[in-house]
Amino acid sequence: MESRRTVATHLTLGGDLSVRRLGFGALRLTGPHHWGPPARPEKAIEVAREAVALGVTFIDTADVYGLGAGEELLAAALHPYAPGLVVSTKAGEVRPGPHQWRVLGHPDYLRQQAELSLRRLRLERVELFQLHRVDPKVPLEDQVGALKQLQDEGKVRHIGLSEVTVAQIEQARAVAPIASVQNKYGLDDRRYEPELAHCEREGIAFIAWKPLAGAARPAAGGALAQIAAETGAKPAQVALAWLLHRSPVIMPIPGTSSVGHLRANMAAERIALDEKQLALLDEG
Repeated sequence: MESRRTVATHLTLGGDLSVRRLGFGALRLTGPHHWGPPARPEKAIEVAREAVALGVTFIDTADVYGLGAGEELLAAALHPYAPGLVVSTKAGEVRPGPHQWRVLGHPDYLRQQAELSLRRLRLERVELFQLHRVDPKVPLEDQVGALKQLQDEGKVRHIGLSEVTVAQIEQARAVAPIASVQNKYGLDDRRYEPELAHCEREGIAFIAWKPLAGAARPAAGGALAQIAAETGAKPAQVALAWLLHRSPVIMPIPGTSSVGHLRANMAAERIALDEKQLALLDEG
């Protein structure tokens, strides 16, 4: 019988901040097209509170999610925050319209958005503040430098990056310590394998956003469908379990507006995969 591999449920972010690896992405708690507040705020609040009740200690949001409504909702649902709960936010994009996302990394803008996020989240310090996207029109050193200033002022504890290459990670680290990298990653999208390997070598947390892409309807007869049948788990649960097995620095942040889906996602932490199953999933 194949031995099943157990995985660590927590990691230490930035060298001093212990968080549960399976986190929660709060994008879907906002309105249609992530534009404004949700139609039923009470339902979104219920999901946020249930996440914490299930043991989530890392929640990811951003200033542009719902045009600030996402941060306000989390504060309404969870403030005063439970001890050990990290609500991370980001800045570096703007939303001119419901379907539009634009990069904006001017240092003054980043500092302004950080101050607004602190106000909306009702915090004096953000434990992890991330550069949402690198603005190619602004030197990366200046963008990270703005976050370093906030860190020096005590308004940011740790700095993270999102959608970056290995070269950009190292360029940023020349300016400030980098605690995390948030890149799109999952069974269906592994373009950032070099960045994951780099983060593992350097002890940087790798936050996997959109980790369930392609997992809802796996190909019949494929590895994901096969292993879901073998384990009695849902394909999405197997996809999350694979991520937790894939590397000790990976932090998946599946998002949902459903309490039922949230509970199912968190149950993925209890799925132990054997070496044969992991090899099949690794092959894709």
